[in-house]
Amino acid sequence: MAKTKGVLFFMVQMQDPSTGVKGTDQKLNVTIIPHVITEAQAFGTMLVAFGYIYPLQDHKKLVLRPDGSLYRFQTPYFWPVQKWKAEDTDYAIYLAKRNIRKKGVLDAYEQEEYNKLHKWMNHKWDFIVMQAKEQYHAGKARQKADRVVFDCQERAYWIVHRPPVSGWQKLAMDYGLDRHIDPNAEEVTGKFTLLHGLFFFAFSLAKYITTFKNHDPFLVPCLPSNPWQTDDDSYWELNTPDVEIPTKMRVERWSFSFYELLNDPRGRADFKIFLKKEFSGENLAFWEAAEELKWGTAASMSEKAEHIFKTFLAPGAPRWINIDGRTMGLTVKGLEHPHRYVLDAAQTHIFMLMKKDTFYRYLKSPVYKEMQKKAISPAPHNFS
Repeated sequence: MAKTKGVLFFMVQMQDPSTGVKGTDQKLNVTIIPHVITEAQAFGTMLVAFGYIYPLQDHKKLVLRPDGSLYRFQTPYFWPVQKWKAEDTDYAIYLAKRNIRKKGVLDAYEQEEYNKLHKWMNHKWDFIVMQAKEQYHAGKARQKADRVVFDCQERAYWIVHRPPVSGWQKLAMDYGLDRHIDPNAEEVTGKFTLLHGLFFFAFSLAKYITTFKNHDPFLVPCLPSNPWQTDDDSYWELNTPDVEIPTKMRVERWSFSFYELLNDPRGRADFKIFLKKEFSGENLAFWEAAEELKWGTAASMSEKAEHIFKTFLAPGAPRWINIDGRTMGLTVKGLEHPHRYVLDAAQTHIFMLMKKDTFYRYLKSPVYKEMQKKAISPAPHNFS
């Protein structure tokens, strides 16, 4: 947390108009780009690699060149310290929007990713294209300079989180700052490539272990004790799914990601309390109903689909959800012949809405802070 605050403070200070890094207006092709920076080298290269500043010209090379190349500060929305996971759905929407803007002419690696995502997400591709078109038309409404700046910012974000890969590296899991490859490296083969990939894999594993090590019973003793060794079942009682007051370790884990919060029944119950205060409980209720439809029995599918339509989607429904008209139309039409994945587009829309907005407000809310205060810290059990 201290490192995160330090980076935020440093980035804000660098952008101070009087004491920060000096910037000037520069002409890129025929567009004037405001507040362009041309200073810094050593630390600047790290800032480029991690996505805090980005190049305006050779966007694939995440380094700070000593030749007067033009750079801009990345908007805080895309800073890594926001800790927003780069979702495949978001990337698919970005590629679809770029495909519209470029009229089907994408870079080779983007075209390959576009084809893979299209095949994998075919069941909700209409939703993805619809979102891409809406973002594209919203972008066209901006002034040209603002439109060019946002396009550069968005592309720089995805170069950091979905860098071009080559050769066998396409098989590696490639995500965010823990990526297993260096996007600036030239294509290489043989033993060096394998060692390179293993190094970045080890780095990713080390970072994951650092985050979860205090929550792994193989690395840290259970508190108050391991029930299999002491015959004291307090650990199980304190961690039952519906326990009234959870442990501090459990509450801390909810903040790791929205997935951790939803996967814990007690965390989801606390999140429902917050949503009720926000008058948006229908979002989580719809997500849960969609999960039940997806994983329920085939015999109950028609009944559940009808209940979901009447509760969340029908005009004047008691818990009507706010999704865009295109997604609503596709979902309602699909419910005429329901199947397990008929709600995927609408469910994804609601999930992303909660993940990118409601979840972060929940972590800052009195509801979560009060739960942190009440949470239990079990004392180690003494036994001989």
